[in-house]
Amino acid sequence: MAFDEIIAQYAPVAGQPLSRVAVFDLETTGIDVVRDRIVTAYVGVLDEHGNVIDERSWLADPGIDIPEAASAVHGISTERARTEGRPAADVVTEIVDALRALLECGIPVVAYNASFDFSVLKNEAIRHDITPIERPMPVFDPLVVDKQHDRFRRGKRTLDLVAAHYGVPLEDAHEASADAIAAGRVALAIAGRYSKDLPDSAAELHALQIIWAKEQATSLTEYLVKVGRMQPGESVNGSWPVK
Repeated sequence: MAFDEIIAQYAPVAGQPLSRVAVFDLETTGIDVVRDRIVTAYVGVLDEHGNVIDERSWLADPGIDIPEAASAVHGISTERARTEGRPAADVVTEIVDALRALLECGIPVVAYNASFDFSVLKNEAIRHDITPIERPMPVFDPLVVDKQHDRFRRGKRTLDLVAAHYGVPLEDAHEASADAIAAGRVALAIAGRYSKDLPDSAAELHALQIIWAKEQATSLTEYLVKVGRMQPGESVNGSWPVK
């Protein structure tokens, strides 16, 4: 039975939106959400304890050369993608179908820095004439929620460092399944730590993250202008979960 055909059985328990969470991550040819392409992808489902109960992985032939800098991050060369990868259109179709089915069942999809992954996926869908997921909901972005509830913690907020902060092991960083699963477990850890401050509804939390992401982008813009890394009038895009 196909992954998307059995997703309904993973619907969260009533009143417990995080009793099941989906996890989603992409590794790509670069960091431009419009031009760059999907190389590997992972979609899984975790229970409330962070155990993987179902999963799908993909390796795509992106149809363009994978820059050496990107290969150095995720370990997939152009040659391997062309030899072992499936057609990008097929891969994108299956990812979109799986995520759409999860979201329609009300299963929160956890994605770290969600606006990157969902934006790349949207533009890949458009590129291959596939109906995109324009407004994915509900989404849980541990990066946005962590920044909101621990604003003054010093240091970078990369997944590996945030995972370590919440006591979540992360091996094989920048491998789609490892990153996705770790992000899901970080989301559950954040939800546990800040349970009194977070809404009970996944939809309400999603709506709050739209506000928080915009506020965080405004704050970052002000800082970057102040230190001369951005010109007055420029701004960081705070659209979430799709740019």
